[in-house]
Amino acid sequence: MIPKTFKEVIDLGDGREISIETGKLAKQAHGSVVVKSGNSMLLCTVVSNYKQSDVDFLPLTVDYREKFAAAGRYPGGFFKREARPSDGEVLTMRIVDRVLRPLFPKDYHAETQVMIQLMSHDDDVMPDAMAGLAASAAIQLSDIPFECAISEVRVGRVDGEFIINPTRSQLAESDIDMMIGASADSVMMVEGEMKEISEEEMTEAIKFAHEAIKKQCEAQIKLAEAFGKKETRTYDGEREDEALAKQIHDLAYDKVYEVAKAGSSKAERSAAFAEIKEEITASFSEEEQEEYGDLISKYYSKAEKAAVRDLTLNEGLRLDGRKTDEIRPIWCEVDYLPSVHGSSIFTRGETQALATVTLGTSREANQIDMPSFEGEETFYLHYNFPPFSTGEARPIRGTSRREIGHGNLAQRALKGMIPDNCPYTVRVVSEILESNGSSSMATVCAGTMAIMDAGVQLIKPVSGIAMGLISDADSGKYAVLSDILGDEDHLGDMDFKVTGTAEGITACQMDIKVKGLSYEILIKALQQARAGRLHILEKITDTIDQPNETVKAHAPKMITRRIPNEYIGSLIGPGGKVIQELQKETNTTIVINEDPVTEEGIVEILGTDQEGIDKVLAKIDAITFKPEKGSVYEVKVIKLLDFGAVVEYTEAPGNEVLLHISELAWERTNNVTDVVNLGDVIDVKYFGFDPKTRKEKVSRKALLPRPPREQKNKE
Repeated sequence: MIPKTFKEVIDLGDGREISIETGKLAKQAHGSVVVKSGNSMLLCTVVSNYKQSDVDFLPLTVDYREKFAAAGRYPGGFFKREARPSDGEVLTMRIVDRVLRPLFPKDYHAETQVMIQLMSHDDDVMPDAMAGLAASAAIQLSDIPFECAISEVRVGRVDGEFIINPTRSQLAESDIDMMIGASADSVMMVEGEMKEISEEEMTEAIKFAHEAIKKQCEAQIKLAEAFGKKETRTYDGEREDEALAKQIHDLAYDKVYEVAKAGSSKAERSAAFAEIKEEITASFSEEEQEEYGDLISKYYSKAEKAAVRDLTLNEGLRLDGRKTDEIRPIWCEVDYLPSVHGSSIFTRGETQALATVTLGTSREANQIDMPSFEGEETFYLHYNFPPFSTGEARPIRGTSRREIGHGNLAQRALKGMIPDNCPYTVRVVSEILESNGSSSMATVCAGTMAIMDAGVQLIKPVSGIAMGLISDADSGKYAVLSDILGDEDHLGDMDFKVTGTAEGITACQMDIKVKGLSYEILIKALQQARAGRLHILEKITDTIDQPNETVKAHAPKMITRRIPNEYIGSLIGPGGKVIQELQKETNTTIVINEDPVTEEGIVEILGTDQEGIDKVLAKIDAITFKPEKGSVYEVKVIKLLDFGAVVEYTEAPGNEVLLHISELAWERTNNVTDVVNLGDVIDVKYFGFDPKTRKEKVSRKALLPRPPREQKNKE
């Protein structure tokens, strides 16, 4: 029996639409939908256990996978099966998770799994822009407790016009690439990259995206109503005790307020807060401590958060004693590591990043192999966050999703400033050595300096800053915080990271935890962020104001030479013999790629020794040397034959031609050695291809005075 299906269609404009359908697939999941646009189809399912987990947080897993069959392709590698998620898939998971997680009840701790799968791919549709819509729609059809429908869209701008969910070709022409997540009432998440746009332009893009999201939220509600919205399940929430909460608040608030007001370091502050918590816990009997369990710790944390927030709202002071718009002390250094191609240290307060740059050929480009996109990156950035950076010891289990996300943000901040004509593949690695406040923004700053130290001609330096917001809806008070601490990240209502040059924004990441944030406050926060960025940028340029003119002596020099495709085989040689011997002889790396547009070969020569590079260039010149008909060339005699001499063009060593005995002189020549000997350097005229001999013809006698006819007859 054909199942009954329910469907809603969302009009994107310009003939495009998105449909949401349920009732046909994965009916045992608690909620499932198929979201389709063009030929792109996402299947999303959600399942949440009915039993609460024994943890004090929501164990939510958002999983996004792209099936290679969706694009009619096989997975790469030895095992022809999808394995661990790619960085692109992880980034989509993070974007969806950041919007969903805050909308579950705070006391809902059931194991919950959202699975989104790309089942059919369309080259004109970027599927990650529909993942948030699919996740929310599936949850709306379930009985899982969830505050409201949300959605996410990508916004681009081409020729001054905003576009919702642009195609990849449109995105290539766009100066904005932002993902926005929101409910019908509030914007909750922003992440993207831009080409030096203003704060006002960024705000307009967010507004435009929000209008589209409202329509998508409405469609989800209509679908759920048509399907038959299930009644929200009941669950055992966390135990509450209002009297105990007030008691602990009264015991802790003033003491915490005084410690926070003292403006101490992270270690001193943490020790003082821990002492207050121990005193309060000790004030309860052992029986009370056993009875109340985790409630004492929970209510103390609430009191601590309230005291710190009130200190900022009432007195404009922060945990480390700074004012709201004050940046922590900064010191920088470049060329710290002697053997790397470029390095820098950026330290801001208790956050420190050590960045390195490595230069390579196109062979070192980062290959991207996803069903929805194949390509390569010649600039990429990796971010490492070891546990010692926060004074912790914990297991290291590969690269975390957080590390992938932070590295991607820093990469997007910097990549637009790498010039198009940069001959190198550039890899930046950021090692976080200390962390208390945004290490991703420290990575941007350290990366800028390391790139310039490496001699890469960065178009403009980029800086980044992490901002926060504390607000009180009842009193209308709010405070925008510049350069937030780690603690301020957790207790605030918004945290956002903005990067840019002196001219405009290049990347951003924003998570908004308060409903109905006004655009006026958002613009003010962005303007304050700009002032902070420029302050940090000044510290960077005080350390290194422009890129080094050349790469370091021990770093590889890169020369790029274009040659006609017809000569590629000669340069490579049979079985690669010529190019392999040339690399060994010159101590260089030679990479050859074909340009399908110009039908030329692009030869990359990488080496630390200029003499070796020059030898490779000379070899290329010799191989590609093509004498012009009627021109005169200097040649060297390299071999003597009975019927002539083999000569080599001095400007193209290795390029040989036969000088026939009849072309040595006007007089009859019986022996080649009567005119030339081995090693002689002479001039010859090039006549081109001789159809009679089917060989190239050169002549020495053509450059000599022709003897009178009578003399010639006597001879």
